[in-house]
Amino acid sequence: MNWSLRRAAAFALVATLSLSAPLLGRAAAVPFAVVAVLGATITDGWLFEVFSTARDRRDERLRTLVSFALAATGVGLLVPIFDVPVGVFVASVLVVGYGDLGRRLVLQYREHRALSMVGFVVLGALAALAGQAVVAALTDATANYPHWVFIASSAALLAGILRTFFSVRDDPVVLVTVALLLWLFAVLAPLDAVPPATAWERVLVALGVTAAFGYASHALGATSVAGMLTGVFLGLLAVVLGGYGWFVLLIAFFAVGSLTTKFRYDQKLERGVAEPNEGARGTGNVLGNSAAALFALLLYAAHAHVPLSDTAYQFAYAGSIATALADTLSSEVGGLFDDPRLVTTFERVEPGTDGAVTWQGELAGVAGAAVIAGLCVAVFDFGAAATGVVVLAGIAGMTADSLAGATVEGGIVGNQGVNFLATLTGGVAGGLLALAVGLV
Repeated sequence: MNWSLRRAAAFALVATLSLSAPLLGRAAAVPFAVVAVLGATITDGWLFEVFSTARDRRDERLRTLVSFALAATGVGLLVPIFDVPVGVFVASVLVVGYGDLGRRLVLQYREHRALSMVGFVVLGALAALAGQAVVAALTDATANYPHWVFIASSAALLAGILRTFFSVRDDPVVLVTVALLLWLFAVLAPLDAVPPATAWERVLVALGVTAAFGYASHALGATSVAGMLTGVFLGLLAVVLGGYGWFVLLIAFFAVGSLTTKFRYDQKLERGVAEPNEGARGTGNVLGNSAAALFALLLYAAHAHVPLSDTAYQFAYAGSIATALADTLSSEVGGLFDDPRLVTTFERVEPGTDGAVTWQGELAGVAGAAVIAGLCVAVFDFGAAATGVVVLAGIAGMTADSLAGATVEGGIVGNQGVNFLATLTGGVAGGLLALAVGLV
């Protein structure tokens, strides 16, 4: 066992202390507070060797262990103060502690980044699932396995996404973020309103289908490791929080957008308009195009607690996805043609200039919005007026992207920020247009 694997195993054992939470009740945070205090006093010896990272050794302090324990303490304090479910606390701590162990176990035998992150997600999810089962057993709570699987999978995927950006010393950020998300899901309880058989079907189908699409997208070079995990995460949420129709729209955008990005890639590369990394989209790109849709999805799931009906958020979701595909097709197709014009002044500019458009690209963008609108007819049973709303929302968002590209991109915000603003515009336009014509 190498040093990194031994340290990961030690951190997993510390994370296991969270299983005492059901017995400790309001004192759930105490074990981690004790670990933080003890860790702050250890500067040498075998415990220091076991828990220290390379940076800890330079600093001669167990800063990584102490920060992890303090983060767990903070999340544990939410249990008595805000009535955060104990299962959320336990799952959050275990998924981070055991996730890194899973990653290190894979790296012990093979240096493969994608497989190591799969190890992180799988072992982290299994630990979180087992932790919730232990909590239920110790508190005599009713078993709710579909919900537990959803919570564990969501936690592991989000933690895995964050760990592609952060190192082990940033685990407090990962832990707190995961805990807050799981707390939200515990409040929404999206599977409580459906029969157990339906809940199982949604969770298992969501995991199976999204994992298959995620693997295919990464194997084909359409996404990076982080982009793959993000796509699987968003797909899981789409099925569980919305339904299969919501997932169809999301996967249609990813599939058509990825194929269009790869279309004549070498020619785009020569013209200087190709996506970097050979067209493989990372988390930033995926979230830039999907964050607004995710927000609409969460509002839909929480519609009982927020203004407007669930239908308004359905239109917002469709409008943001229509924008994402319209913008992608507009850029990828339009970049292949000469004589682009700046959207604000209509002067001719070089291909690839932010805010530049071609009529061919605009036409492709409208077609992209129409594709999403057509799918809405099939999956949401939208009529003619509703279909028109989605198309108009997509065009509005695509236009907003061009305007933002010509005015603020490269200065105030970057490309991913512009994508988010555009899809947010499309989502808001979809909801408002639906309200205006009486569809909500």
